[in-house]
Amino acid sequence: MKIGNNKVVNIKYILTDNDNNIIDKSEDGNFSFLIGAGNIIPGLENALQDKKAGDVFDVKIAPADAYGEYNDALIHKVPRTQFPPDMDIEVGMQFQGQTADGQMTVVKVKDVKGDDIFVDNNHPLAGVELNFGVEVTGVRDASKTEL
Repeated sequence: MKIGNNKVVNIKYILTDNDNNIIDKSEDGNFSFLIGAGNIIPGLENALQDKKAGDVFDVKIAPADAYGEYNDALIHKVPRTQFPPDMDIEVGMQFQGQTADGQMTVVKVKDVKGDDIFVDNNHPLAGVELNFGVEVTGVRDASKTEL
């Protein structure tokens, strides 16, 4: 059975950057998702189209087809008063925040200048070319409840 929309796919994968640093991998040997539902990055979903169980392949995915290009406009200045007064804010710290439309997000402290905290709302993998090693371990039709 070939992979296409409305198929449940199981894969084993390893994800690396261009320096072969491991970013992620399927821990228990399987990762399952519904094709066509936007559950995985577009580049990987496109690369899986027409594959079948048993196929093994490598694919390089550009940032535009993954988590987007790095966007300097997503760095925001936040007043120190928005953080607990007794907290030492350091570069690299991460906080949960809320976007203007109410979505939860994680921001990373990029810089601290006096009473101004600069937070980065880019996805941690924004601007990163992703390299997947994939083995398709299963493909099946989605059930009505999965659709």
